[in-house]
Amino acid sequence: MRQAMVTAPVGDDHYGEDPSVRALEEYAADLLGHEAAVFVPSGTMGNFVALRASATVGTEIIADAEAHVVTYEMGGLAALGGVQTRTLPGLADTADLAEIARAIRAPARGASASASRTYGMVRTAALAVENTHARGGGRVVPPARLDQLGELAARTGIALHCDGARLWNAAVAGSVEPRRLAAPFTTLSVCLSKGLGAPVGSLVICPAGLADDVREWRRRLGGAMRQAGVLAAAGLYALRHHVPRLADDHRRAAELAAVLADAAPGRVDPARVETNMVLVEVGDTARTIGQAAEAGVLIGATGPTTLRLVTHLDLDDTAVHRAGSVLATLLRAEPPVS
Repeated sequence: MRQAMVTAPVGDDHYGEDPSVRALEEYAADLLGHEAAVFVPSGTMGNFVALRASATVGTEIIADAEAHVVTYEMGGLAALGGVQTRTLPGLADTADLAEIARAIRAPARGASASASRTYGMVRTAALAVENTHARGGGRVVPPARLDQLGELAARTGIALHCDGARLWNAAVAGSVEPRRLAAPFTTLSVCLSKGLGAPVGSLVICPAGLADDVREWRRRLGGAMRQAGVLAAAGLYALRHHVPRLADDHRRAAELAAVLADAAPGRVDPARVETNMVLVEVGDTARTIGQAAEAGVLIGATGPTTLRLVTHLDLDDTAVHRAGSVLATLLRAEPPVS
């Protein structure tokens, strides 16, 4: 990957003249079965510019109550884009489709502007779905559910956006082509770092007619880059070489979950480990994180009592086994689960 970066031909991407960026965008758009792609520095920016291209000032998006765009992106859509967010628990999986349909404040396609909307209510512009779901422990949204949401979005005349930071994990876990998971969506933001191992960058996948709007918003946020080909080359290498290896991350996460469940029954549910994340319940995440760090194992948390362990490109079997040993010892010292 670093050799590809060193030898990448470059130009000025701000003017659309970087051949390596163009190659990455064309490859990704074709890979996911969409018309266009735009290279952006981060997934957070990718979500913002994609959703803002579909949702104008004074409209809303509907997302899961635990979605990344709601929880971890600093309220950017509201603060910078003039778009509000409304949440539904279980949007991507457990929420009833009829309930989601009732929540959408938009006229059905072909209806008058005033139809199906109560006077004074904000108009729904998009549904946002996260696949895999980070705060759900890397759970996969299956194609059948995505198709249902896509049909609902089309019927109500709104956009369907995918926060696909780990769409590649979902594809590998489900043994489906990435384009199958991308097909129902109007826009997607997909990550090139994380499990794929590129140092920086995401892509917004979109219709050709939205690409200019996406680029304009990227520019407003300071995301237009010059000789970005050195970064794009890493992303292109990752897409061509690192997607199949995500299965190793999934295997290691499952093995880690099994070790921890055996060490501390009730704190880990191996059946919920579908990709590269393991959720662990403890009494105090800050305490456990500190103890693990002292032993050389770095972990994170999704709340005061829930740890999130993530396997990735830079962890081999030896590293995961060592982490499992350290964490098993710490979990055995935890008070029993009540």
